[in-house]
Amino acid sequence: MRSRSSVEAAVLRQAREHPQRGQGKAAEELQRLGYTISTSGVRYLWRKHGLETTYQRLKALEQEMAGTGRELTAGQKALLRRGDVTRKLARASGQRAAASGSLAPDERRRQILLGAAELFVKHGYSGTSIRDIAARTGLLPGSVYHYFPAKEDLFTEVHREGFRQLIARVEDIARSEADPWRRIELACAAHIEAAVGDNSIQQITGTGLFSIHEEQLQRRLKADRKHYEQIFRQLVADLTLPRAIDRSLFRLVLLGALNWAHVWYRKGKKNPGEIARSIIRMFRGDSGAVALHPQRKSIQPARDPSK
Repeated sequence: MRSRSSVEAAVLRQAREHPQRGQGKAAEELQRLGYTISTSGVRYLWRKHGLETTYQRLKALEQEMAGTGRELTAGQKALLRRGDVTRKLARASGQRAAASGSLAPDERRRQILLGAAELFVKHGYSGTSIRDIAARTGLLPGSVYHYFPAKEDLFTEVHREGFRQLIARVEDIARSEADPWRRIELACAAHIEAAVGDNSIQQITGTGLFSIHEEQLQRRLKADRKHYEQIFRQLVADLTLPRAIDRSLFRLVLLGALNWAHVWYRKGKKNPGEIARSIIRMFRGDSGAVALHPQRKSIQPARDPSK
């Protein structure tokens, strides 16, 4: 009869020598070698020593090999890279991976969206493949296709999610700020923050309002863009402007300036709020649009010709 300590040592040896072997296979091999241990017994001991997942066992083996001149195999290194990416993206999405290293379907979908958005920002739509996205998120291409049948579906959902977040933010501003000029300034700041911030999904939105894609993709993105533009159409309509101002052009030029913020923005200089304030001052004029005609009390907002 083997002692408890010798059984535990054998279980840990299995984890070290065969980190990719599952609990069932490990138990079978140990039983073949004469150890009395069940699958649940192996799981208990691996969990006790923080070795329950393949990722944890590989990490422990990597640390054990440090400074010895030995290295993990290429396949083991690839598995570790995938695990590292999964955990990074799970943290970025505010979700926590389960102890097994797997994510719930909604969390996995979110993980894919984040990884895809990072690549779309870096390489563009045409420069990113499903295989690239799978590698970035630590999955196989088939797993990505399980959630998104085509790259177009994935890009559309990234775009939609970004607009969903930005629209919620801008609509909240519109409801909470009474002054029309301050309202549009805050909305501009939110747009710039999305374009230059660290959230890749929002970057797609903040930089893609006027982006040109294939015709079929353009059609799928149109509704979200139109909804967002409608918010700014109303923000501009609420401003007191001289009748000579073309409100449609005012809106388009303003959105164009916001959409290109990611090109010229530099961290460490003006923040999004300061930039938005400067832009709105330029659009108002040095003294403000209303102050340009202080004696004219009857100035009314002109109708937006695009309505």
